[in-house]
Amino acid sequence: MKIAESWLREWVNPELDTEALSHQLTMLGHEVDGIEFDGAGLADIVIAEVLKVSKHPDADKLSLCNVNDGSDELVDVVCGAPNVVQGMKTPFARPGVTLPNGMKLRKAKIRGVVSNGMLCSAVELGLGDESDGIMSLPQNAEVGSPLVDFLVLPDAIIDLDLTPNRGDCFSVLGIARDVSALTGAELKDTSVVAVPATIKDTQPVELVEPSGCPRFAGRVIRGIDLSAESPVWMTERLRRAGLRAISPVVDITNYVMLEFGQPLHAYDFGLLQGPIKPRLAKSGEKVTLLDENEVELTADTLVITDDSGPIGIAGIMGGLSTAVSDKTTDVFFEAAFWSQDFIAGRARAYGMHTDASLRFERGVDPAGQGRAIERATQLLLEIAGGDAGPLVDEIIEEHLPVRGEIALRKDRLTRLLGLEIDDAKVEQILSGLMMKIAPADGRWNVTAPSHRFDIAIEADLIEEVARIHGYDSIPETTAFSEAPLETVTESKIDIGLAAATLIARDYQEVVTYSFVDETANSAFTGSASELVLSNPISSEMSVMRASLWPGLVAAAATNSARQQDRIRLFEASKSFHGKLGAHTEVVRIAGLAAGPVRPEQWGSATEGVDFFDIKSDVEALLSLATHAGECHFKAAEHAALQPGQTAEIIRNNEVIGVLGKLHPRLAKNYDLKKAVFLFELDAEKSLSSSAPVAAPISKYPAIRRDIAVIVDDKIYADQIVNAVAATSPKLIQDVRIFDIYKGAGIEAGRKSVAIGLILQETSRTLTDDDADIVTAAAVKKLEDQFAAVLRD
Repeated sequence: MKIAESWLREWVNPELDTEALSHQLTMLGHEVDGIEFDGAGLADIVIAEVLKVSKHPDADKLSLCNVNDGSDELVDVVCGAPNVVQGMKTPFARPGVTLPNGMKLRKAKIRGVVSNGMLCSAVELGLGDESDGIMSLPQNAEVGSPLVDFLVLPDAIIDLDLTPNRGDCFSVLGIARDVSALTGAELKDTSVVAVPATIKDTQPVELVEPSGCPRFAGRVIRGIDLSAESPVWMTERLRRAGLRAISPVVDITNYVMLEFGQPLHAYDFGLLQGPIKPRLAKSGEKVTLLDENEVELTADTLVITDDSGPIGIAGIMGGLSTAVSDKTTDVFFEAAFWSQDFIAGRARAYGMHTDASLRFERGVDPAGQGRAIERATQLLLEIAGGDAGPLVDEIIEEHLPVRGEIALRKDRLTRLLGLEIDDAKVEQILSGLMMKIAPADGRWNVTAPSHRFDIAIEADLIEEVARIHGYDSIPETTAFSEAPLETVTESKIDIGLAAATLIARDYQEVVTYSFVDETANSAFTGSASELVLSNPISSEMSVMRASLWPGLVAAAATNSARQQDRIRLFEASKSFHGKLGAHTEVVRIAGLAAGPVRPEQWGSATEGVDFFDIKSDVEALLSLATHAGECHFKAAEHAALQPGQTAEIIRNNEVIGVLGKLHPRLAKNYDLKKAVFLFELDAEKSLSSSAPVAAPISKYPAIRRDIAVIVDDKIYADQIVNAVAATSPKLIQDVRIFDIYKGAGIEAGRKSVAIGLILQETSRTLTDDDADIVTAAAVKKLEDQFAAVLRD
């Protein structure tokens, strides 16, 4: 984008010269591709008036002109321009003047007639790339005065390479805002005085597609002067920005777009038929645009219509049927907000690229439409007169973009930038960028202004602070690499070791998606997830998983469908819980087993995996971090597991996991014919450990005593083991259940449990009497605690 320095300084005027200003713009992220000094070398060019024009006697294409250049005598000049006419004012170069192209003028005979200078075109003066003849100046230009004074030259034209995310900077105001924030120079008041209505005429507008066009502002202006011309200050600013002056109405729409960044369109009010309705095109509809090309529209294109049909492509180009012309006296100005989603890529799809589409694709301030219309009205009334109707500003608030509050943490800012910036400085920077700030404990809650589409997350705010503070102000620091050896801790077992343990037990590691089907997530967890994705890959991946089981079971189903008989899978990954904005992530280890316990072989009969097989795998994992007896299993219920074959895993009175058999209902849903067993552990709670404590190994022999007791069937094995071990913890080194019997000789509802007691001392050899005393104590405790009966 090209921007004239003089225009920029009208909005903000920092105490920087052109070179320093350009450097600061680059440091702001608006890279300066080049600077062109427009009007340099034109100090000797004056304004002259052509008093008389006659034909050259020896050349049909040449004219003899009698020119007043403000000196005491009239000057005779030979001119070859086809547009030279009596009474026009134009730039004049006297003999001896050197033009910007390096040509030095002198008196010369052209086809026998002496020419005392040259009437100049814009190309010859370096003020344009093309011309149809000599440059025509307004009649208020003073004869004999320097051209540079009249055109306010020289002026630096700064060519900026703007990044796509900064749609707000495709205007003079946008660049001025950033310069003001950086330098502290005062920004010109951006408000526009409302123009009072002198007529009641309005153009009805119906927002039938509010998601694509939630705001549409407009105004009718009647009775403009057809003879009016755009003032030179406006045409010059347009020229320096790379736009050609056409007519007052069109020039004003372009001028306001360059000034505020809001594209406008002007309709011939007399050609509009009925209300304007922005809507999606119907497939096959056609519209002839301002460039006179007819376009066949696709159904995903947002168009502007009236009762006659499409009269323009929204955010790209207006239609020819309602375009203003040199006969237009009644105008309807339009300034709309078109959603980026409806505009992005549409211009390219039609092989077009316009100034309007460039801005709408990147985001236009949804609060600037009324201001743009007021500014355009103000300019048109000043230049061409007329009567203005009331401003019509149709808005559907719920479809307008809303800037949410973003938390900027002080420690995060310091960590990412590598330096600490004073709180007051941070607040000054953010305020200078027109952001609302609410200081809080250790952070700022920041709301970006409506024109900043690029501010969405905390990192964006940190980037803004860095830009304005100055990247060149961030000190250089020498980076030191840390030693590759990590601190070895015995308080936590590495999850890699847990994975290796499962692999050694014939499991294969899998990686499944973190987002799963909402129904499956609820089926496996028993509750609905609040972590719903706003843009899921598919409906089957719409929520963040609260368990690793949906992915594992789906993988098992896929393998089973492909005739894999024996399946052992595990995954170590995260599950997600809570609400959006306040969620938690838990690292879990989950496993699945189905099919035969061992691969098929001749040495033993095929036996299907059961609850105790997968329990032994879990115990192998837990043994990495826990001591014997530290964890126990308790019967439980779980939404995804079969009642009666489900257990919670408890450590230090806290549930750290669950295991059991997949519920038949879910097995049927996944078409799993064989029993499937699952486990899931909280990795942090399961793998936390403590430093091992050395204990002496007894050199004395151990004694074993076996007993069998009959207890109620509801008594857990863990309860029996813990009760026996507690009777004499110094002597009882281990308690082993080696048989459980139900059947003949045992009454219904009871069971026989055979227990082995391993006794050992570190200071002496135990006697039979010692063993008998411990055994009797164990039996007595079982009798007292569980009403156990010693079995003969």
